[in-house]
Amino acid sequence: MNTKKNKNITTFDEILDKKYGKKGSVKREKWEQEFEAFKLGVLLEEARLKLGMTQEELAEKCGTNKSYISRIENNASDIRLSTLMKIVQTGLGGHLTLTLQI
Repeated sequence: MNTKKNKNITTFDEILDKKYGKKGSVKREKWEQEFEAFKLGVLLEEARLKLGMTQEELAEKCGTNKSYISRIENNASDIRLSTLMKIVQTGLGGHLTLTLQI
């Protein structure tokens, strides 16, 4: 088995380094934060769809409105932790787990 690296392969981290700078740079950190917000929106949308709920139904269960749910799912709105917990626990019947990386 050949264990040499293929020099024609570019990793995703290398692409991000080139476009946004190395991890820790201002531009890269901004991209990382926006990507996390995007992932959160996708996770909430997937959970909602898995439960067969509309945005309106989810909004009604957690005491907000459809447009706010839509903005979260489409990464157009910041979300407070308390609101996120209410959406996950009350609206989706789930449990929120957070991790911290230093």
